[in-house]
Parts: sequence; structure tokens; C-alpha cells
Amino acid sequence: MPIPAVAKLLIDVDHLAVAGVLAARDASTDELVVATGRDRRVVLESLGELRSAGLVTATGDRYALIVDVLRSAAAELTDLDVPMDPIIGFGMTDDERLVLGRYFSGRVLHEIPHTRAKRLIVLERLVLEFDIGRRYAEAEVNDVLFSFHPDVSSLRRHMIDEGLLDREHVAGVNTYWRSGGRVTAAPTP
Repeated sequence: MPIPAVAKLLIDVDHLAVAGVLAARDASTDELVVATGRDRRVVLESLGELRSAGLVTATGDRYALIVDVLRSAAAELTDLDVPMDPIIGFGMTDDERLVLGRYFSGRVLHEIPHTRAKRLIVLERLVLEFDIGRRYAEAEVNDVLFSFHPDVSSLRRHMIDEGLLDREHVAGVNTYWRSGGRVTAAPTP
């Protein structure tokens, strides 16, 4: 699927919310309603459009995101050699900006680094998207991370493993909060 078609679908916040949950795990319609906080009709309409576009598949009553379609679109972006958006480098050192520039096209993370040192630099940047002292529902964390990369579950797990995010499971609900990383002032326009 070409980048403009993917972007057009995912620019809609309802489609993005549904896709974000499905990027983390397969889900039923009822699970998507709970996870996204959207009305059932909105979830069903989003699923219909995402399925028509070939981004989501259904098996029985469960839906799954076809991540390869998103990876293919991301590969097209990297083929375009889009430079990293300067906002990605905000608050990072010159050396860290060089590393980030290898993994970001615009504001899109096109690959999660395999080496721990480089991955940690990427994770340090991503954790800046989360406010200190605020608790996030899993769907909110997924939405933030999905705006950078479709594999939100890997990013979330790496951030927890590195002590950048922490998680609490109470009454069947995962709550996350920022537990590490640097603090920077907001960029000036």
C-alpha cells in the first residue's frame, strides 16, 4: 500500500486508535471498544475501512493488524531518504542526534536498533513524549508509540526493561508512567 494511502487512513484518530491496539495484540470488537474508549459503531467503521485497505485481517471474531503492510510503507519512506525532523533531536547530544538520524525518517522510526546502546538512545528520545508524573492507560501509550513505529509492544517492553517506563496491573488494567530518562525544556518555536 502506498504511503499516501496509509497516511490518509491513519491520520484519522479513530483509525489510528484501533490500529494502535491491534499493533500490540489481536483483539475482538468488544476488546477494541474497551481499549480505545471509542463507541462500538466508530470501532466497527474503523475496522471496515482498515480491512478494506488491507491493513487489518479478521479470523473469527478477532482482528489483527497486518504489520508487513506498514513496514512496506515505512520502507518506501526510507527509500525517499527523508532526513530526520529536527524536533526528534531536541534535547539530545550531537552524537545521539547522529544515531537518531540513522533510524528516523522525518518523525518516523523506520527500524528499532538491534544493539542495546543505539536502542537506548532511541528509547531515551521516545520517553520524552511522556509527561513526568502522569499515568497512562495502555491504549494511550500505544497511541504515542504508534505515531513513531507500528511495533508498539516491542517499544513498550524495551522501555520497561530499560527502566524508562514502569507498569502496574490492577483490576485487569495496565497503567504506565514514566520512570526514567532525561528531562528537557519544551522546544521554542
